[in-house]
Amino acid sequence: MTIEVKNLRKSYGSQLVLDNINFSIGDGEIVAFLGNNGAGKSTTMKIINGYLSKDSGDVRVCGIDVDKDSKKVHGLIGYLPEHNPIYPEQYVKEYLTFVAGVYGFKGADAKNRVDEMIEKTCLTREYKKRIGQLSKGYRQRVGLAAALIPDPKVLILDEPTTGLDPNQIIEVRNLIKEVGKEKSVMLSTHIMQEVSAICDRVIIINNGKIVADDSETHITNVSEDNSKFLIEAEFMSDVDTKDLAMKISNSEVKEIAKNTVVISSDHDSRSEVFNYAVQTGNALLTLKKHEKSMEDVFLENTKKK
Repeated sequence: MTIEVKNLRKSYGSQLVLDNINFSIGDGEIVAFLGNNGAGKSTTMKIINGYLSKDSGDVRVCGIDVDKDSKKVHGLIGYLPEHNPIYPEQYVKEYLTFVAGVYGFKGADAKNRVDEMIEKTCLTREYKKRIGQLSKGYRQRVGLAAALIPDPKVLILDEPTTGLDPNQIIEVRNLIKEVGKEKSVMLSTHIMQEVSAICDRVIIINNGKIVADDSETHITNVSEDNSKFLIEAEFMSDVDTKDLAMKISNSEVKEIAKNTVVISSDHDSRSEVFNYAVQTGNALLTLKKHEKSMEDVFLENTKKK
């Protein structure tokens, strides 16, 4: 595993922020880390980076204990915090060269690495400008370029598209997806469309506890208790919900619109629904997985106290 977090606990005075949380992130995964403001997202990210101490627990990056060798961990992680700490008075290439020097690149190696990151993050037309002259979208690109300079195994992004316009959001998302082909990416966001657009997996934290951890596909296709498959079926005419439920093992059937039902069961019941339609002569108009939106999933998991 690239990131391993075990029994992580953190308090600020009497306020418990992280309550023995556990999760791991594998190689090449793009994982959304979601939660309400104050849920513990940024605190967790800062602890993984080694920028914040923990009260107890075990945090490892590529097998290395963050507490025991934080300097080595810093070389493995590219970090873009929510408030991108870049120097507006510096030129783009000047700033990136400075960052390269911090990571130990010198001379031709530093120049080559900076030029490579400028090209990778599509800053070729902007690198001669002062950072303060750039749009927020390009400033985020500069932050990503800086995070990528050490060629990290892990990229941690805290609200990477906050405040961007729609075109800038698409550009940054595409860049993250491209980077995610080679690295593990952990990102926090309040934009649920972002999760569906780029993430393989979703971790939700609420009141300092992990309340959901699943693939984006599965988490939007199961019931609120995360144990049932939801199938939506529209028939030509009225459906006897009790009769249909008897035909499908371990199921509940609920009418949600005229001639339309949702079947909740412990398995994918589409073949049984199709057989029911054939047997009763009640033609199926649509048969599909009943997908909730990521907004629905987020609200289900963060409304719990």
